[in-house]
Amino acid sequence: MKRDNDISACIFGALETYFENLDGEMPAPIYDMVLKSVERPMLEIVLQQAGGNQTLAATMLGINRNTLRKKLVDYKLV
Repeated sequence: MKRDNDISACIFGALETYFENLDGEMPAPIYDMVLKSVERPMLEIVLQQAGGNQTLAATMLGINRNTLRKKLVDYKLV
C-alpha cells in the first residue's frame, strides 16, 4: 500500500514491524501507544523550532496555547 508522506510511511512501517514481532502475543492498546509515540517528539521539535515560545509553537501546531501547555506538562517537557 502506497503512503502519501514520509511520516505516515514511517508509522506504517513501524506498525507492520510491531505486529510481526508480536509472535502471537496480544498487542498493547495501539491507538494510545501510537499517539503517545508521535505526540511527544512532535511537541519537542515544534517547541524547539519555535525557540521555546509556547504561543508560536501552539500556532504552528494549530492548537490552543493552554492545550499545548497541558500536553507539555503531561509529557514533563516543562
